[in-house]
Order: sequence, then structure tokens, then C-alpha cells
Amino acid sequence: MVPPPNKSGRLLILDRFWNLISLTSVYNDSAGLLRQHGVQVTAQRLAVLAAVSRQPHGTADDIAKAVRADIGVISRQAVYDALAVLAEKGLIRRIQPAGSPARYEDRAGDNHHHLICRACGQMVDVDCAVGAAPCLSPMDDSGYQIDEAEVIYWGSCPECLAQTPDRSATEEETGPAPRALRGRDGSDIQRSKALDPNDQT
Repeated sequence: MVPPPNKSGRLLILDRFWNLISLTSVYNDSAGLLRQHGVQVTAQRLAVLAAVSRQPHGTADDIAKAVRADIGVISRQAVYDALAVLAEKGLIRRIQPAGSPARYEDRAGDNHHHLICRACGQMVDVDCAVGAAPCLSPMDDSGYQIDEAEVIYWGSCPECLAQTPDRSATEEETGPAPRALRGRDGSDIQRSKALDPNDQT
């Protein structure tokens, strides 16, 4: 006889049940969205769309891992195919930062940009500069009709900055410590004397 699940086992079962209900709701909404855009509804596409929604800026491998957790077996190629169709139809956005794998998000159709940490690769959304999409007005459009700008800012995220060895608070307030001043004979000179132009000693 199998013993009844302990309290933590019951909670795990309840969590899975609520996740299933939540996914069912997401899938029903997503199925309508796919149909609106003329995309055939498949379990794989629904799972990929849900995974992109839960993991903004995920790579194809991240999305595949999340989809496998939801529906079980799915090939890498099926994930790539679903991502391509969804991006082509404008349901998701594909971002290709220099030197990084493509990333995907469901925030599509607005003119937002991205900030990427050089150290850990974390990516966050950055709304367009203040005003009516000024980034869509370059100095010279060369005759193009511009409908989107893709700007990527690079820097360091707060978590990586916190892990970077810092200069001391004294250095931050006053700048780096001055180098020792040496006289002609190589001996140290007191800083106050070095700064006094009238000092003849």
C-alpha cells in the first residue's frame, strides 16, 4: 500500500494543479491570439508562446527547456520553427544582440529598447527616449520609411556592480590617493610644502 503524500507532497500536487489550470487559461487565450494572426494552433506553438511570455529575453534553449517542463518531449527544431513563425507573425519579438544568441520576448509592436549587462548577459527592457519615438527620426533617413528602431545599450547590471571590487569611499569622494612627491635627492617632500610656491626650502 502506498502511504498518503505528506503535507509537502500535497502542496506539490496542489501547485501542479494550479499551474495546469493557469496554463490552460493561458493556452485558451493564446489559441485565440494565434487564430487572429492566421497561425495554426498546435500544442507546441501554445507552449512556446507561453514559455516566451514567462521568460522574457530567453534564448531558444531557455524556451525549449521551459516547454519540455510544460508538455514533455519537444525537439529543438520544433521550438526553433515555432519561434520563427511566432516572430514572423509579430506575436513575439526576436532580438539578436551582437555576440549573443537570439533572444525572444512577447513585448512586440512597441518601440522599446534593451539594456544588456556585459558581465552576466542579463537583459532588461528600456522604454524609448522621452518624446514621440525620437529614435525613429535619424539625422538622415536615406529615403527609407522607418517603422522601428532597435537600440541596445550595454553596461553593468546592479548585481554585477555590487560584486565588482570597489574603490574605497575615500577615493570616491576625493579621487585616487596622490602619489608621494620626491625631492631632487629622492627624499619624500611633505605635501603642504610642495603646494606652497613661496617655500624656498
